[in-house]
Amino acid sequence: MNDPGFDYAALFRKDVAEPGARWGGFPKYNFVGGHNDPFQIPVDGLIEAAAVALRQEGRNLALYTLGHGPLGYEGLRDFLAEKLARWRGIGATRDDILITIGSGQGIELVNRILLDPGDTVIVEEFAYFGALAKLRKLGVNIVGLPLDREGLRPDALAEILEDLKRKGVRPKYIYTIPTIQNPTGSILSLERRKRLLGLAKEYGVPVFEDECYADLIWEGDAPPSLYSLDPERVIHIGSFSKSLSPALRLGYVVAGWDILGRLIASRTDSPGVLEQLVVAEYFSRHFESHIKKITKVLRDKLDTLVEAVEREFGTSVELWRPKGGIYLWLKLPDEVDVRDLVKPAADAGIAFNAGPSWAVDPDAAKSYLRLCFALPSEEEIRGGVAALAQIFFEHTGIPAHGANVRKATVG
Repeated sequence: MNDPGFDYAALFRKDVAEPGARWGGFPKYNFVGGHNDPFQIPVDGLIEAAAVALRQEGRNLALYTLGHGPLGYEGLRDFLAEKLARWRGIGATRDDILITIGSGQGIELVNRILLDPGDTVIVEEFAYFGALAKLRKLGVNIVGLPLDREGLRPDALAEILEDLKRKGVRPKYIYTIPTIQNPTGSILSLERRKRLLGLAKEYGVPVFEDECYADLIWEGDAPPSLYSLDPERVIHIGSFSKSLSPALRLGYVVAGWDILGRLIASRTDSPGVLEQLVVAEYFSRHFESHIKKITKVLRDKLDTLVEAVEREFGTSVELWRPKGGIYLWLKLPDEVDVRDLVKPAADAGIAFNAGPSWAVDPDAAKSYLRLCFALPSEEEIRGGVAALAQIFFEHTGIPAHGANVRKATVG
């Protein structure tokens, strides 16, 4: 008699997720996720930083959190306080900063202390997939906030807040990515930031500010962070994943102690300290030069991607040219549902992010897609876009062969 093995199926919780696919490696043309350019990882600098940091703090590895307390390594929080003051106008001390396991943990913790099932939150109509997924899992009501090419629309926010007030609903927060919006790449103007904060104050709603891409701006400076303009009403999160390395899994939350103290009490795990030591040592010496170098490379890759998309897709696509970051947001004609093209593209060795995953209303975003241009080389970008256009043509007839090449991008 053959032993069928132990069956776990009857023991799984009712809402358990379906099993993920076995890892088969990256596709030939990989335009998904938040990966960065592997040749911009400062390997030698990180090796040197690790050696210096371990000589200084190595014996403290015997202590949880190096003996620096639950907020995280003091050296990293000191660096962040200085960086945020200089670049984002934030007047925080290291005691206002919590180091997290990427920005995702920050989002989870904020949700944990603020949200109950059935609560309402306002989220930009196109937003970070991870934030949307976490909210849906919690069973909250997500109200989409319309965007234009300059970011969230304060006029639409005013209408939403007034409508909810009439219904007796007070949103728990407004989630926004004001500086290099994900996925659209816009930067919210100072005027709109002030209007947003004025509405938040008028209706008694906090603002949850996500600035994971704020270091990667092509030209000039962004307006001050929302937190700098209203630290009592805003919770601010950021990340080192896009400015240095996603594999290091480090992010942070900036907030008052009434928030940070509860985040700490709600947390079940904390980030590794070796990563904190290395990042603090490296960035305290090389942050500005590193950012200058990586943004130059990323902007060149974006130019290559835009040129390739315009050449291969012609007039059939709208582009939201970003003002920084690592993504290009695209729209195809309304009759195209990109969800139907994910598998054919994957079968051809091409991975892209379907727009509905980045939308409060997935069906309304069925013709959108997001391409990450940081990981592939410029040669891979050109080849991948040509291959993607071929897949789209074979399954939808779009882009039509011989379509006029676009002369200018939207945005």
